[in-house]
Amino acid sequence: MAQETVKLWIPFEVLADSVARLGLKDKLRLWELLDGEIAQAEEEVWERDPVVQAEMREARSAYLAGDYATIDEYIARQRDKA
Repeated sequence: MAQETVKLWIPFEVLADSVARLGLKDKLRLWELLDGEIAQAEEEVWERDPVVQAEMREARSAYLAGDYATIDEYIARQRDKA
């Protein structure tokens, strides 16, 4: 069975009022959904950013060259500084 999509336009004020009337459980579910959507959108923006792309290439090159520290090494260095 094919799934159909329906697009609705809901004024933001109506949406905000509806969210305000939700119970805590549903607000938490909505928060998790929005958090995932926002994270995905941010990641897509970052992946198109030339500066971020250059930083990712640099980080990959450093990793492939062995120029990195494990989390255990980092923690040990932080302890030594204290």
